Amino acid sequence: MPHKLPQGFRAAGIYSGVKRNTSKLDLSLIVSDRPAVAAGVYTQNVVCGAPVELNRQRTPSESIQAVVINSGVANACTGEQGMRDALEMAQRTADACDLMQTDVLVMSTGVIGEMLPMDKINPGIAAVAAVLSESEQALIDAARGMMTTDTTHKIRSRAIQLDSGEVQVTGIAKGAAMIGPNMATMLAVIMTDAAITVEAAQVGLKDAVDESFNCISVDGHTSTSDTVLLLANGAAGGKVLAGSDLAKFQATLVEVCEDLAQSIPTDGEGATHLITVEVHGCKTRPDAVTIAKTIADSPLVKTAVAGADPNWGRIVSAAGYAGIAFDPAQVSLLVNGMLLYEKGAPVGFDAAAVSESIQADRDTGIVLLLDEGTASARFWTTDLTAEYVRLNADYHT
Repeated sequence: MPHKLPQGFRAAGIYSGVKRNTSKLDLSLIVSDRPAVAAGVYTQNVVCGAPVELNRQRTPSESIQAVVINSGVANACTGEQGMRDALEMAQRTADACDLMQTDVLVMSTGVIGEMLPMDKINPGIAAVAAVLSESEQALIDAARGMMTTDTTHKIRSRAIQLDSGEVQVTGIAKGAAMIGPNMATMLAVIMTDAAITVEAAQVGLKDAVDESFNCISVDGHTSTSDTVLLLANGAAGGKVLAGSDLAKFQATLVEVCEDLAQSIPTDGEGATHLITVEVHGCKTRPDAVTIAKTIADSPLVKTAVAGADPNWGRIVSAAGYAGIAFDPAQVSLLVNGMLLYEKGAPVGFDAAAVSESIQADRDTGIVLLLDEGTASARFWTTDLTAEYVRLNADYHT
């Protein structure tokens, strides 16, 4: 189904010369025709890029109108010059769009430790502003302009019917590796024409990120640039959302974030499988998340899936070293719906059938059942292949 921008938003993406490959777009711009409520959630790595520092100072806000994004160079570990360059990107965007510089957010992704080629980015900002559009192609171009090693652009959207009328929630994201909460080397911008308060935006985005982008991993590496932004401009009209309408909006925000989050490990570098790890029966959700993430980050689990090997011992032992207390005699495990381990002991199963189920489908499901409580969590990751090693070994050289 076609994706569309929410009312009042325009977007664009162009090639500005940052990347060596002229067929890959590298500069994106999103603009709201009116001040938008903006919220942000950022990397927890203490080594972070200048755009992250800048955006943290500017969000949450009630007056953001533009987000400018470059790919190819992360503007991270670049010292005072990196911040000057991020501010210059904001200023050039403001000049091109007749805005205040303080109402512009900046995102950068790519190689760490290189200075931005401002001689290319500055004219590129003027050029991308000149082709802003409400069209689906403009949205696609904006999503493509933020890609690095992604093999495809990532867009998800939903329309919601509320008491006050229909509102749209549309998000774009990038990410394929250096993925490991909290968060991952990923950027995302979620746009909506709903009217919400600053407080609802910030709390709602944080909750949505915890359910989605903080539940994905490719390699467990928390990057310097991770940013998720929510822009809500109220262009659909109607009152500020509250009560059941706000609850519906929040549920939809989570859905869009989950869809985008899953698309990242699905596109993981060199990946041949998307692995969904579910953990049920924990005392608390943080316990369940910790166990699920430990399984998802295990190189031995990931390589077993790559080889279609139903090696249940790797999964159960990974859960055991997660640092969460549980009764091992009550643990059961299913892979692709087939029981491999029950109440702390192996069961007879058709290893060839399980292996074939892994080989035959890109999606692999791991379900671990405990007996400690009622909390559960879901985590997405990829398998680990020789191609992942090659891609990351050759990334800079």
